[in-house]
Amino acid sequence: MENPLLAPTRRPAQLEAFGRLLDVLDRLRLECPWDKKQTLESLRHLTIEETYEISDAILRQDLPDLKKELGDVLLHLLFYARIAAEQGAFDIADALNAQCEKLIYRHPHIYGDVRADDEAAVKRNWEQLKLKEKGNTGGVLGGVPTSLPALIKAMRIQEKARGAGFDFENPAQVWGKVQEELAEFGQEYGHGQPPTDAAHAERAAQEFGDLLFSLVNFARFAGINPEEALERTNRKFIGRFQHLEAAAARAGQSLASLTLAEMDVYWEEAKRQANLTP
Repeated sequence: MENPLLAPTRRPAQLEAFGRLLDVLDRLRLECPWDKKQTLESLRHLTIEETYEISDAILRQDLPDLKKELGDVLLHLLFYARIAAEQGAFDIADALNAQCEKLIYRHPHIYGDVRADDEAAVKRNWEQLKLKEKGNTGGVLGGVPTSLPALIKAMRIQEKARGAGFDFENPAQVWGKVQEELAEFGQEYGHGQPPTDAAHAERAAQEFGDLLFSLVNFARFAGINPEEALERTNRKFIGRFQHLEAAAARAGQSLASLTLAEMDVYWEEAKRQANLTP
């Protein structure tokens, strides 16, 4: 049975909704004191916040919230295009048409006669065509935004290097590199002993960075998104710790009064409850 949300008959409704949002934004820009004051720069940090809210909704698998957050981000994108149009630079039609042309150009296996039989081949073609578009400005890694969070940046650096043919051949080699970096960090850190001076601390930090980079690389080979994996662990830890706090409070105890062994009882209880949750 055809999904009604994917039916071609939905296109008029989708275009009408898009036009309605443009009309609403036009009126707000002209009449609302807050909207009239916004600039590209003033919206930037708000857009970053909204993007993280999309990420949160995806991790929670909360589709109703995702719908709302997608609308928020789409409004921001249209707002940027509106401001650019006011400056005589471009409007949303220019941006959308440029995106269509880029997608067509970077998918020659769909719109041309290039062969790409798997995802890896598509990614290689994409990175090579992207580099060709930019005229090699900044080299292969020149397109990685400097402001990306370090974990995501490491993943993008590795993906781009792979697109240029610079990569390990198999996961076993990457895992060997992880073990090598772990040993070097352990040697520099003194197997748990704090660094003795600033120079030692700097070397330990460098080795730890190398270890993290190699783990991100292995995650890429294993098909794991390291940013999402770490965030899931963050959320899991928060949930278990909050259970620990609540259980202690119900017992009339404060966390400061508990021994580590007593805390561990509540922690294991939280783990068992999580495993029973469907």
